[in-house]
Amino acid sequence: MYDIEIFKRGISLDIKEFFAYGEKVPGYDVRVLNEREARAAAGLLFIGAFIGLTNGVMLGTAVFSKYFITFFTLDFLIRVINPRYSPSLLLGRFFVRDQTPEYVGAAQKRFAWALGLFIALPMFYYLVIDFQPNPLKVLVCLICMALLFFESAFSVCLGCKIFNLIKKEKATHCPGGVCEMRTKDPIQKFTPAQVVIVLFTVGLIFYGTYAYMTKLEDKTFFMKKMKTLFMSQEALDELEYQKELDEFENDDDF
Repeated sequence: MYDIEIFKRGISLDIKEFFAYGEKVPGYDVRVLNEREARAAAGLLFIGAFIGLTNGVMLGTAVFSKYFITFFTLDFLIRVINPRYSPSLLLGRFFVRDQTPEYVGAAQKRFAWALGLFIALPMFYYLVIDFQPNPLKVLVCLICMALLFFESAFSVCLGCKIFNLIKKEKATHCPGGVCEMRTKDPIQKFTPAQVVIVLFTVGLIFYGTYAYMTKLEDKTFFMKKMKTLFMSQEALDELEYQKELDEFENDDDF
């Protein structure tokens, strides 16, 4: 009888541990996750999203995107339930397995991944179940890619920042220690000359992007697709009318 009670208690503890979010690590007052795994996973997902986007705008096919968005949605659903079994996080763990873990609070990461799932669900519906691509959905994909890139490259977790804004009890152990109050070291500060260089670089990037998108001739499928995506319905109707007119004139020539 005593052995049965111990067995039941052991099962109960196992179930509780299975549904517990995050890991217990000595020295931390909250459950935590390994930020290095999360950053590696974000980088892998960014690559998949980038391949899907380039396939769509350059080759005119959404096959890869449909498979990727399905995987992305399922992966984030698993992350919100229990990140121990997320495929992308496990792949990230493989690549950073020899690096010292960087522990961050699990609560704010769960909130951030819930926001990711919130973005993924409409993309899954409109690009997989009921395929309806338009500029707004492309913009949502670009925002998602930007969030993945910022987490992977700079360890910036936007969801963690939002978590701190809406929660009374502030998060602790955020990526890069941004949740803890501290002063910046001299190497983290900008001199006036450095500020000018940064502003000039950002301005140059924006101007280069604008020039590329507006002044380059429509010699590639990519440019034609991008310009068509951002046209108004009136402009699209005019373009279609002109196309039909050209085809009619060509038929008359014969």
